[in-house]
Amino acid sequence: MKPKPLELVLEPLDNTRLANLCGVLDENLRQLESAYDVEIARRGERFRVSGETAQSQRAATALRHFYSVAGDHLSVDAIQLGLIELSNRGRSDETAPALLTRKSNLHGRTPRQIQYLRQIQDHDITFGIGPAGTGKTYLAVASAVDALERESVARIVLTRPAVEAGERLGFLPGDLAQKVDPYLRPLYDALYDLMGFERVARAFERQVIEIAPLAYMRGRTLNNAFIILDEAQNTTPEQMKMFLTRMGIGSKAVITGDLTQIDLPRGHKSGLGEASKILREVRGIAMTDFLAEDVVRHPLVARIVAAYERFDAEREAADAMRKGPRG
Repeated sequence: MKPKPLELVLEPLDNTRLANLCGVLDENLRQLESAYDVEIARRGERFRVSGETAQSQRAATALRHFYSVAGDHLSVDAIQLGLIELSNRGRSDETAPALLTRKSNLHGRTPRQIQYLRQIQDHDITFGIGPAGTGKTYLAVASAVDALERESVARIVLTRPAVEAGERLGFLPGDLAQKVDPYLRPLYDALYDLMGFERVARAFERQVIEIAPLAYMRGRTLNNAFIILDEAQNTTPEQMKMFLTRMGIGSKAVITGDLTQIDLPRGHKSGLGEASKILREVRGIAMTDFLAEDVVRHPLVARIVAAYERFDAEREAADAMRKGPRG
């Protein structure tokens, strides 16, 4: 027997708010339907939500919330970020730290994101490990920009290994800089978003910001710097140890990666996987383990990540049963 549809009326009636809530061609309502796995029908200010009772109630709460903030245009991005905050409401008493960047509304959206930002501020080395879309790299770059703005560091150094999906640099066109540039593009994008194109360009000219492949870190000592190693799952144990020993006086390092997306050749250990085991209990080092519920992209991304996590867990359990106890 199907649950009875939930009906609600959004009051006081405001046609501008209704239009902003629904979005162009009801695109915002479609986002809510996807997020809560319900169907939403509307006639004027009257809404009917069909689906599982608990999900319908959550969708109704979301409709009331977004209606209350719909005085201005609500983009699809605003809806998606709002959904994440609604799902995590009341789960953390900790206040997200304020960051000095061009984006005034930037803050942690989930309890683990807030914890991650706190750990970056309070520790000299922080690991952010988890699936794509959880904000590991973006929040690390935002923290680096914040430290630079507050003059806590003199420069930002961003690096990542030039290993992707089995491709080899020799097959890519151009000189070395042109070969590695595509691998570093996500870091450029985050900087442009947080500081603006002109400020980033000036910072590069003054060498206040440096982006380089991991191989360029060997033999260096980085003082008074905020250093980020991105895509660290593609480092070897030797590369990871090399990177961690580059830190000089007054420096801070953040290491990010996703252990489910390792692109190293078969049989090679991930430096991130090994470091997360060796260093987890070392004083002064913090680790944040992100989960699918921390994904801040399209709602389907979180479901995809969760489905893969379930599949991997079931496969490991089946493998363990086949092997049986070893005498």
